[in-house]
Amino acid sequence: MEKDEIHLRRLPAAAPWGPRKSGAEDAGSEFHGVDFLPEDLNEAPEETGMRVNKKYSCLPAEEKGIHIINIRAIEDIGYDQHESTLLNSLSKNPDADCKYGLYFRDGKRKVDYILVYHYKKSSAGRTLTRRVHHNDSSARSTKQDQPLPGKGVQLEMGESEPHVDYHEDDKRFRREEYEGNLVEAGLELERDEDTKIHGIGFVKIHAPWNVLCREAEFLKLKMPTKKMYQINQTHGLLKKINSVIQKITEPIQPKVAEHKPQTVKRLSYPFSREKQHLFDLSDRDSFFDSKTRSTIVYEILKRTTCTKAKYSMGKGEGRKKETTLLNKRRKCGKYGITSLLANGVYSAAYPLHDGDYEGENVEPNDRKLLCEEWASYGVFYKYQPIDLVRKYFGEKIGLYFAWLGVYTQMLIPASIVGIIVFLYGCATVDENIPSMEMCDQRNNITMCPLCDRTCSYWKMSSACATARASHLFDNPATVFFSVFMALWAATFMEHWKRKQMRLNYRWDLTGFEEEEDHPRAEYEAKVLEKSLRKEHKHKETDKEKLTWKDRFPAYLTNFVGIIFMVGLTFAIVFGVIIYRISTAAALAISSTPSGRSSVRVTVTATAVIINLVVIIILDEVYGCIARWLTQIEVPKTDKNFEERLIFKAFLLKFVNAYTPIFYVAFFKGRFVGRPGDYVYIFHSFRMEECAPGGCLMELCIQLSIIMLGKQLIQNNLFEIGIPKMKKFIRYMKLKRRRSLDHEEHMKKKQRYEVDYNLEPFAGLTPEYMEMIIQFGFVTLFVASFPLAPLFALLNNIIEIRLDAKKFVTELRRPVAVRAKDIGIWYNILRGIGKLAVIINAFVISFTSDFIPRLVYLYMYSENGTMHGFVNHTLSSFNVSDFQAGTAPNDPMDLGYEVQICRYKDYREPPWSENKYDISKDFWAVLAARLAFVIVFQNLVMFMSDFVDWIIPDIPKDISQQIHKEKVLMVEVFMREEQGKLQMLETWKDKDKKKGENCNNHSPRLSRSHSGSLSSCHSYPLDV
Repeated sequence: MEKDEIHLRRLPAAAPWGPRKSGAEDAGSEFHGVDFLPEDLNEAPEETGMRVNKKYSCLPAEEKGIHIINIRAIEDIGYDQHESTLLNSLSKNPDADCKYGLYFRDGKRKVDYILVYHYKKSSAGRTLTRRVHHNDSSARSTKQDQPLPGKGVQLEMGESEPHVDYHEDDKRFRREEYEGNLVEAGLELERDEDTKIHGIGFVKIHAPWNVLCREAEFLKLKMPTKKMYQINQTHGLLKKINSVIQKITEPIQPKVAEHKPQTVKRLSYPFSREKQHLFDLSDRDSFFDSKTRSTIVYEILKRTTCTKAKYSMGKGEGRKKETTLLNKRRKCGKYGITSLLANGVYSAAYPLHDGDYEGENVEPNDRKLLCEEWASYGVFYKYQPIDLVRKYFGEKIGLYFAWLGVYTQMLIPASIVGIIVFLYGCATVDENIPSMEMCDQRNNITMCPLCDRTCSYWKMSSACATARASHLFDNPATVFFSVFMALWAATFMEHWKRKQMRLNYRWDLTGFEEEEDHPRAEYEAKVLEKSLRKEHKHKETDKEKLTWKDRFPAYLTNFVGIIFMVGLTFAIVFGVIIYRISTAAALAISSTPSGRSSVRVTVTATAVIINLVVIIILDEVYGCIARWLTQIEVPKTDKNFEERLIFKAFLLKFVNAYTPIFYVAFFKGRFVGRPGDYVYIFHSFRMEECAPGGCLMELCIQLSIIMLGKQLIQNNLFEIGIPKMKKFIRYMKLKRRRSLDHEEHMKKKQRYEVDYNLEPFAGLTPEYMEMIIQFGFVTLFVASFPLAPLFALLNNIIEIRLDAKKFVTELRRPVAVRAKDIGIWYNILRGIGKLAVIINAFVISFTSDFIPRLVYLYMYSENGTMHGFVNHTLSSFNVSDFQAGTAPNDPMDLGYEVQICRYKDYREPPWSENKYDISKDFWAVLAARLAFVIVFQNLVMFMSDFVDWIIPDIPKDISQQIHKEKVLMVEVFMREEQGKLQMLETWKDKDKKKGENCNNHSPRLSRSHSGSLSSCHSYPLDV
């Protein structure tokens, strides 16, 4: 903007010389906008000018060249005499003084929070200058006196009235009242509509020192005192070990001050204005950091209400009804910032980032430091600067990244053991007797057809590759790994509890209790609606709240909706089963032997890919449905809303992700029937059966593809691609609306404009959810896929930096929320850990061949080896017993006539009296399987509980430090009280001596100095 350019602005709607109307009169008045000038303006121009100048005394003194133009002079320069204007010549570069939006225009008051709103410009007039300042000096007189952008002057009564958008007026009136209430609460505001984003206005909020102190006391924020104490240090051997570990891990420590080990700590105490002398207030600007300031302002924004309802410009009966509705709403309805955001009065509300994170000449700030030492893929091998994350984003987000870091660290030993188990399977595959017997072509075992008519007989040796691959995951080491992972899950949970306690101590959260949150906007709206209905029926409406009767339709919808979604998931899995059966039958018609041999692999791979695509699509759908189902329940607080949303989303996504895996693990091949008496679906599709080596190999394929696919596509590509796509769409929209003025285009954006273009923070639920589902993959079916922890570890190394980059560079800065734990997610993790023990017990006993091998080895083996195991697990079938129309069309496909074919089951042979009945071997194996499940489950559960019991939740050194803090705090207060008593005694002694000196004076002198005598006893004794 050039030096000689001027900006003109109308004076506010409420004239300073006229008495302000009360709220009720304001709401009922016919016209709003710029008031007419007083008729006696000519009679008292000096007084009017004086009041106008007083009105704008809140403008900073540093902003030079601001003058109020004489009202009469407006006619000389050709402007409408009814429109008071303000000539504002700006300085050379005012944006640099306020650090491009981080401070108010005076360059001294820091911007703690931003409110964003949309406004429409009227064709009747044009606002030239759009910056307005609020200050404490005008806090009581400017509640609704802000200039209204885009509003023209009002016309005479006889003239035609321009079109007015009453909906926009209603929003404007609510904003005016709300901002006035914020000013009355002590906040300082500054409005800016002269931005590069046209149609968007910004309200900058600053919390002065007295407001910060008041709210910190209300919120019971623990702040550091002047008292410092020594942290207990280890001695002897432990000290040497710790020093060695510190030297070894020094290269992987982040280079931030907050991450260095501390030997001393400041004693913290809930802030109190009466005890300010206890706290270190040497630097008031940094005593409350930006995270704390924004939290305090947000609490005020939630608590401050706006009672305005829909404004009506109608007349007659309609107007009276609107006024009645207004009065009812004022009784029942209050609108905080959450309600105003939900109703579109404001479009966004967020704290500012500390500054830029890249570019030349960028001032050092926490955001830049986080970007360099945390949100970069180049530092993937380093520890996270958790304390700096907490300082910038707050405790809740800090706990999430701390939990993710602990989980990733604990995956390292699990990955190492999983690799060892896998390598053991690779090393012993050539020594595995059952797979060697299956691959030995000399055995000449002819198997029964896999499907009716089109499939022919086949040699067991053709499944040699599948049998060898199955041994990689189905070997004795798998059982050990399952036990290990169950104990690993228990150890992980205990380790996290201890880590959480350390963080609580370090972040001064010990003794912190969450208070009841403010009601949500939707809940207040429902209560208001219920109150209005009752008031319409002339019933009492005091302290209304939603009962289960009010929510019953929502509960019913939730129940039906969740049942329907679960049924939909089962139906899709069933559809994939039909696809597998029909595709296997179609591919079996292939004339080439190689095509027939690869039928099973082809069908399995394609079916798993279909399952993966369906899971990814349904995950997004179920997330939206879970949010909608929670919204119609209308939970009272944000915490209740989040917990209900998490429960529904987890239930639906758990069923969606694991149903195909559960089918392969526990249902496939269990209800097949036998040759000559197969089970059919829709009387045409024969149920599929497992390979001769068992279903564990197929379970491994299913688990690995779904897990890796979800991590690669959903967790990484979606997280990178979708935010960038949204950012590009927003950029294109703003580019279309941007002015063609080159000077405006080249002007550097303010900090709040840049942050407005970032993606809003949507909560931590999606981040936790993907990690919890991954934790399920790692623990629930780990018996079938020992490499799952390794792939989870590799994914999490990328995930930490990806999430960090998203939080630092692509999201608006979230409001810092205090929290001492990860909430409901901990209970979900414990539930998955307990469920994992049961599922792995069933996978080992029923899905793998571990139990049948043990039974054969100790009950049926002639020489104590596994020779003859394959033949023992196969039953015989006479091909003459096939049902009509089910025998192979080409019985001579193998080159010879088949009389007896084999199939995997424990049944009596055709030459037995009870042919094809279940044999005694089946019952022996079933009893062994059930016994293994019971023993394994109880043993591992006991071991997990033992680990839980033996590891204390609170580390010993932390409990000692907490006790030490309490003792020190008592000492501080005792010394303070002793000091007060000593000072009181000293003053009493002085008063007594003064009194004695006064009594020694002569009576005449005493009478002449009665005033001084009386003053001898006037010492103040209060401290």
